[in-house]
Amino acid sequence: MVVRAVVKGVGHYLPDRVVPNTWFEDRLDTSNEWIVSRSGIERRHFAAPGETTSQMAAKAARAALAQAGLEPSDIDAIVVATSTADFTFPSAATMVQAELGMENGFAFDIQAVCAGFVFALSNAQGLILGGQAKRVLVIGAETFSRILDMEDRSTAVLFGDGAGALVLEAEEGAGTSEDRGVLATDLNSDGRYRELLYVDGGPSATRTTGFLRMQGKEVFRHAVEKLAATAHTALDKAGLAGGDVDWLVPHQANLRIISATAKKMGLPMEKVVVTVQDHGNTSAASIPLALSVGVAEGKIQPGQVVVCEAIGGGLAWGAVVLRW
Repeated sequence: MVVRAVVKGVGHYLPDRVVPNTWFEDRLDTSNEWIVSRSGIERRHFAAPGETTSQMAAKAARAALAQAGLEPSDIDAIVVATSTADFTFPSAATMVQAELGMENGFAFDIQAVCAGFVFALSNAQGLILGGQAKRVLVIGAETFSRILDMEDRSTAVLFGDGAGALVLEAEEGAGTSEDRGVLATDLNSDGRYRELLYVDGGPSATRTTGFLRMQGKEVFRHAVEKLAATAHTALDKAGLAGGDVDWLVPHQANLRIISATAKKMGLPMEKVVVTVQDHGNTSAASIPLALSVGVAEGKIQPGQVVVCEAIGGGLAWGAVVLRW
């Protein structure tokens, strides 16, 4: 028998404010048709004034705990993937811990931008396999609206805010690909590509928050190539192939990237959970948001093989294969 990190519950939170593409038409040289054709995005959510990443993360966490039938005191650790924490420190995770009323366990953040949730999920699995924790709350949460240059039409229209969470719990498995839980992970990064996607501010370099900057065409090229490759690597590690995949739940950056990656993996779009049209790119929150929506819509069912993959600034990219 082996220990597996099994998903016990999933949940999400979206801010009340919905921002349609038409909102940008009076502010930028753009249109709803242009945004949809380039990205597939139709609307996104923006956090309210004073609404923070940790607050959204805590609400998503409560939803995941409720689905799992657990209380905050049942959790041993919290891992939050975010690039837009409330403060430079303390971590958003410790603020979520306090918001949930947890006086036990430990909490920390992981920053791998849009790939953050994949990195967080892999690390949470490691905590469980290493015996450091039995139950881990894994959260992706972002308020990217706070780092957008609203005069840059190439980036301002692409991103949104939100949070998604899931609960992982240690369970015994047979050690085969038929086990429930995380079956394999694959993580990668290459710092040589920093200039392709970054924020031009930070406490050490500029003492300002800065704005998001992106070379869209180059990011697209790297994304399709690297996402398909990391997904196949993770599947190989799990002893599975593309034909075994029930659902691809990708980072929701751009519909064209999602479609091209699915095609490269040999998967029809009917097997892809797509939420980018409603949420925009919510960075580290996009995969757990999509997982939660997929479950709520009755698509993702227990026992099915799910592949999650993402790429973000760094560049950092990776994939997780799990049986729901």
